[in-house]
Amino acid sequence: MAPQLAGPYAIRPPIDRYTHTMLRAATLELVERERRRRFAPVVHAGVPGRCVAHPDDGTASDPGLRADVVLAMLRRSASLTARPLLWLTRPGELSPHDDDLRWLGPTSWAAQALGMHVGLVVVTRRGWFDPVSDVRREWRRLRPR
Repeated sequence: MAPQLAGPYAIRPPIDRYTHTMLRAATLELVERERRRRFAPVVHAGVPGRCVAHPDDGTASDPGLRADVVLAMLRRSASLTARPLLWLTRPGELSPHDDDLRWLGPTSWAAQALGMHVGLVVVTRRGWFDPVSDVRREWRRLRPR
């Protein structure tokens, strides 16, 4: 079942089990693997454990270049999983940040160009949220099941 979409690419409740499971796994992966307090944001396409990642190190300086990066990532992730997701991991709180907004337009364009109904979801150590619909899940202490 495809995720429920509010706008063209926004998650809205009720969140299907697949989306919830994958985004919880992305959050858990960030908590377990990233030990630094400050780190560069990373864009991921695919599912946790089977994804393509691109660190936002400043080389993709304009929206067109970011769109090309995401387009290539989504094409590659389609060979890794049947239902790829698109998420940005970054430090900080679960509120909109400049990095989220810098990647939001290019990711929407790339997904639309490929006919994929995926939107950018932001993942931090505390949980995840959709910057378009503001649907979120937050944990105080996330532990593996």
